[in-house]
Amino acid sequence: MTQTLSALLAAANPEAPAIGAPDRPWLTYAGLAAQSTVTRAALHGAGVGRGDRVAIVLPNGPEMASAFVCIAQGAVTAPLNPAYKLDEFDFYLSDLKAKAIVLPASYDGPALEAAEKHGLVVLRLDFASTDPAGSFTLTAEGTTAASADTAMPDADDIALILHTSGTTSRPKIVPLLQRNVAASALHIQQSLALEAGDRCLNMMPLFHIHGLIAAVSASLAAGASVWCAPGFDAVRFFGWLDTARPSWYTAVPTMHQTILQRAPRNADIIARAPLRFLRSSSASLPAQVMLELAATFNAPVIEAYGMTEAAHQMASNPLPPRAQKPGAVGIAAGPQLRIAHEVENHLLDSGIGEVVISGPNVTPGYEGNPDANAKSFFMAEGLRWFRTGDQGSLDDEGYLTLTGRLKEIINRGGEKISPLEVDGVLMDHPAVQQVVTFAMPHDKLGEEVAAAVVLRDGQTADEAAIRAFAATRLAAFKVPRRIVILPEIPKGATGKLQRIGLAQKLGLA
Repeated sequence: MTQTLSALLAAANPEAPAIGAPDRPWLTYAGLAAQSTVTRAALHGAGVGRGDRVAIVLPNGPEMASAFVCIAQGAVTAPLNPAYKLDEFDFYLSDLKAKAIVLPASYDGPALEAAEKHGLVVLRLDFASTDPAGSFTLTAEGTTAASADTAMPDADDIALILHTSGTTSRPKIVPLLQRNVAASALHIQQSLALEAGDRCLNMMPLFHIHGLIAAVSASLAAGASVWCAPGFDAVRFFGWLDTARPSWYTAVPTMHQTILQRAPRNADIIARAPLRFLRSSSASLPAQVMLELAATFNAPVIEAYGMTEAAHQMASNPLPPRAQKPGAVGIAAGPQLRIAHEVENHLLDSGIGEVVISGPNVTPGYEGNPDANAKSFFMAEGLRWFRTGDQGSLDDEGYLTLTGRLKEIINRGGEKISPLEVDGVLMDHPAVQQVVTFAMPHDKLGEEVAAAVVLRDGQTADEAAIRAFAATRLAAFKVPRRIVILPEIPKGATGKLQRIGLAQKLGLA
């Protein structure tokens, strides 16, 4: 199996298109290889080499995609959300122990202030809009010393460092080795049967594992092409679909739901789109949305299950002729996948428990956090297993159904309630377009069930009507005590709905 990012790209046709973008010529695989060579030279000239950590703060687009791929062939990449505030950049640059930072040529924001405070080498990325998508130059500010270690990274070197979301605690550092990233890219390429003729339309943020691995790295592993939009924009999506002519796109469920809202007025574009499949990941896709997407685009919807610690993909619904089961996140797709006891370190043969994985794509462990590693990894049946923090069960055909994040399960006076179960019922209400069920504090029960709902265009329903509908399908203790109807549900930086902290955001705490 390929062990490094550079080896991953070696077999591609040099003249084939690799990276594209709106109104830009294509960057070929030969062009990407040349870009990698000049990028490594620029890094080395700035005193940055193998093992040094480079924060990348760039807007979404082809330069961010190629910067990740090229820098990872000479140093350690650490993409950061460009929308962070000064305090956040200050924390992450310090926590990462970054040596350098890549910033746009004209950038003068908080990332620069934080970088200067920490004495980082500042590398300015510039490009011309007439150049192939993903072509760029890197120029160091000031005087820098050349790097002593110009060797190419090997399989056990770190390729990518990301942080966990840190919704309930200090974010944890997740180092992903070259072999982790390469293995995951190949797992996705194999599970989606990607070939050189495939093209992915990427709208996912490229500071996030979903876009970096599923869209960019898996496409390049197949010798295929990836067309990089400047981010998600539902208004521009169908124009991009017509221009890029992708064979697939990957998105989070909230993006798919927004696309569906605009689909009826874009039926002509959908009819001529050459989509082989659609992919959804990073959060559970409601069964109703999977079915509506498949019917609207006349293509199978491949829901996958991923997380940062697994270099993204762990399970995936298979392509036809095997079934795509609505409500399930698929079968093991790369690593081994089992159910474990939620407290004790052993595997279960059946029933509901914590989802655990073992495989070549799994991080060797959190950096500098022995307590988290002791809680998250254990040995069983001769393998090292990672606890995902998700609760679920496997059916007789090996399809995984998630009950929810263990820390998001609602504990109402000792009764455990799955938010995903309540989501699924409320989504069946004809007026409901989107829902997220969450815990709100209760003085006697500890937690009570609440839900935020977005209604379909032109539909009306009030809280009482939706609660009454839920009461016909759910036990009384599972029916949300409060339902808040909103024009839009607050989302995280990657477009995911966030249950934890929602009660406070909505004034229900």
